[in-house]
Amino acid sequence: MPEHEFAVWAPRPDLVRLDVEGTLHPMTRGEDHWWRAVVDTADDARYGFVLDDNPKVLPDPRSPRQPDGVHERSALWRPAPDAWTDRDWQGRSIEGAVIYELHIGTFTPDGTFDAAIEKLDHLVDLGVDFVEVMPVNAFGGTHGWGYDGVLWYAVHEPYGGPDGLIRFVDACHTRGLGVLIDAVFNHLGPSGNYLPEFGPYLSTGSNPWGESINIADGEADEVRRYILDCAQRWMQDFHADGLRLDAVHALVDTTAIHILEEMSAETDDLAARVGRPLSLIAESDLNDPRLITPRDAGGLGMTAQWDDDIHHAIHAAVSGERQGYYSDFGSLETLAQTLRGGYFHAGTYSSFRHRRHGRPLDTATIPATRLLAYTVTHDQVGNRAIGDRPSQNLTPGQLAIKAALALGSPYTAMLFMGEEWASSSPFQFFSSHPEPELARATAEGRKREFAEHGWDADAIPDPQDPQTFLRSKLDWDEVDTGEHAGLLDFYRGLIALRRSEPDMGDPWLDHLRVDYDEDARWVVMRRGALAICCNIGAEPVDVPVTGETVLAFGETSSGSGTSRLGGHSVAVLRA
Repeated sequence: MPEHEFAVWAPRPDLVRLDVEGTLHPMTRGEDHWWRAVVDTADDARYGFVLDDNPKVLPDPRSPRQPDGVHERSALWRPAPDAWTDRDWQGRSIEGAVIYELHIGTFTPDGTFDAAIEKLDHLVDLGVDFVEVMPVNAFGGTHGWGYDGVLWYAVHEPYGGPDGLIRFVDACHTRGLGVLIDAVFNHLGPSGNYLPEFGPYLSTGSNPWGESINIADGEADEVRRYILDCAQRWMQDFHADGLRLDAVHALVDTTAIHILEEMSAETDDLAARVGRPLSLIAESDLNDPRLITPRDAGGLGMTAQWDDDIHHAIHAAVSGERQGYYSDFGSLETLAQTLRGGYFHAGTYSSFRHRRHGRPLDTATIPATRLLAYTVTHDQVGNRAIGDRPSQNLTPGQLAIKAALALGSPYTAMLFMGEEWASSSPFQFFSSHPEPELARATAEGRKREFAEHGWDADAIPDPQDPQTFLRSKLDWDEVDTGEHAGLLDFYRGLIALRRSEPDMGDPWLDHLRVDYDEDARWVVMRRGALAICCNIGAEPVDVPVTGETVLAFGETSSGSGTSRLGGHSVAVLRA
């Protein structure tokens, strides 16, 4: 049998032994607190570590594969020599692209990488450029959102494990689609988290999801390396074209070189080595442009960031919702201001936070393509009490308006799976924690959280109920039917315009003009010679814009000096 070296960083225990297929082997401790051993064993051998006098075999913190779940032994793994066929893939930039966010488990009935491959041609036909997959790292249970990962290096086995991920990425690249992987480095999940037994992976602080990761306290260097190497693994070993970094505002880093700046530099170095663009998209609640400012200009060097202000401004204006964090949004003035400035809260008072929030974006130096515009995300649906989509509450015309404002804007655009055909499936919060106490606490906590905001606790879906997961799966039978098909055609048209019209490629917000009439409820977004005219109201209105109709949804007509838009309709006109 071939020789394999095993290594684990474990400064906390006084003794570490290696278990390979049930046989214990001694390990040697180095001055750097890394324990090492060399053993002859099969290339797919099951193994783990035994700490001090605790007989439990723990999985490898850097496990390449967890075939039996996060509580069991790890397995050695290497890709097959002929696994990759994407040698001709040159990559692509995300800036100005259209990204499609999906959850592997609910994207198809089977919920696997291989099943998702069967639907990729739909995405190609739609016109998207990138697929962004919600976390696929190993987490407790069979199904969940993936944000409770505990073994960040391993791929969730029920999806198809690491080999399935290779097949998926390879298939995407074959079709000209880039792949972004959602990576969570701000917390660890509650089920199967054995890392603290090895070393100081957690800090004394906390965030809404649990204890914070130790990236600035004593012995943080190896923990930082753990994060940085994991980020590299997704892009190097699995050929991902970049990462979406979850809730980076929860990464508490008081060191002189922020871990995101360090990750940005290492990602650029890797991109140079592999010869293709690699991107980092941050989710941040701070509205801080330093996040997307290049490193040589004093920023952290993220390629782009999610922009919730744009979502809130569009959704509140169209839907009329004003609760919670929508309280400062809803007017067309706010919509116009947000579209033109990138952030609405830019050093201004936030009534939701009860303080000033954000920092102005320098629109002369930072292009709009470093911000992502969207009308739906997994958060903006799944974190609602019952996981209802906009399509379950709004008219097709209202959905078309939202799409036109997001996809017609200068920003990098993102869709959430099924949005393009007004999917009738909710996207609810679901989990499958195997521990009864944890399962009960998750369900009760969810009900309690929303009950405090006035919801009937009995109406809140139980995350642990398998039906909550099954309800969230897309219904592909409805795609080509009735109003679903009409909206899908409109989405295809909007995305095609982004590619074919030079004016739609202008990334500078200083060139964007937004006109509106608060009382008449119309808004016009001007992109060079193109005018994207939206009637947000339910009654017909006359908009002071004329021109050739390039694309429309709903009843529209041109007159002398004005264009008439039916209720909840949109027209793209060329002057």
